[in-house]
Amino acid sequence: RQITGAAWKTGDPGVLFIDRINDHNPTRLIAEIEATNPCGEQPLQPFEACNLGSINLTKMLKKGRGGCKIDYAKLSETILKGIHFLDNVIDVSRYPLPQIEAITRANRRVGLGVMGFADMLIMLGIPYNSEDALTIIEELMSFFQIAARDASFQLAKERGTFPNFDQSIYYRSGSLPLRNATVTTIAPTGTISIIAGCSSGIEPLYAVSFVRNVLDDVKLSEINPLFKKRAVRRGIYNKKLISAISSSESIQGIPSIPRDMKELFVTAFDIPPVWHVRMQAAFQKYVDNAVSKTINLPHSAVKKDVEEAYLEAYRLGCKGVTV
Repeated sequence: RQITGAAWKTGDPGVLFIDRINDHNPTRLIAEIEATNPCGEQPLQPFEACNLGSINLTKMLKKGRGGCKIDYAKLSETILKGIHFLDNVIDVSRYPLPQIEAITRANRRVGLGVMGFADMLIMLGIPYNSEDALTIIEELMSFFQIAARDASFQLAKERGTFPNFDQSIYYRSGSLPLRNATVTTIAPTGTISIIAGCSSGIEPLYAVSFVRNVLDDVKLSEINPLFKKRAVRRGIYNKKLISAISSSESIQGIPSIPRDMKELFVTAFDIPPVWHVRMQAAFQKYVDNAVSKTINLPHSAVKKDVEEAYLEAYRLGCKGVTV
């Protein structure tokens, strides 16, 4: 099987598993996937447009006995609205080329996903790189995929299937009619997660405290609000702690922070590469399109580390990988 490499304009070296992407292309009788959007999460046929949305998982929780839990009733309602919204976007958009309009309206490919995943795990009291986190992904995303497909089915009953439905894998397999060729995607949500005030996509925290550079060289110092809340509650929040956190990529070496908080607030470079891959693969299992996820490696990484990350991603069923 061929593995094709690609280097994105963003500067991130990435690998796309082209054969796997086309194996899972629901409209492959129309055309093969030839490209993705810049971050790799949305495989596209020639001239197709990228139409994505993301649900903030921190808003999909409710308080119960013993802490927070996922509010599946609210999530189901939000998914229904999200798919409806994205389907409407296809109809109200103005397209720069007739070829783009034709294939986008014929396949009606959309991608609803999530952001705030790392924050949600913290609110649930679950470390990012843990078997419990993988269990949550299975539970959450299997529900998400079924709800998104059902939302597309409900729209198909009202508005009709996507025009290429009778040439899709769904029609050949006897599937229920669908309004959209695909319904789920995991995007990086770099900008919209800042607007929403949550962690980006399915990434772990990049830092507990950091300085954000904005316009006119203004520097904004930020500390994760969930960490601050716990630190205040535990009586360890003070200027000395803030200074120690701000000068380090990780909180793991700070003696004053309790062990359970260190486990909960792991950052990107605390997490072994294999766990980055395992998390991505767990999401990909329940996503129609693809998953944007960065495999972070330390400065000491060698070529063998990159090779192992790529091969593990391939073995676990990912459609692409970025290191």
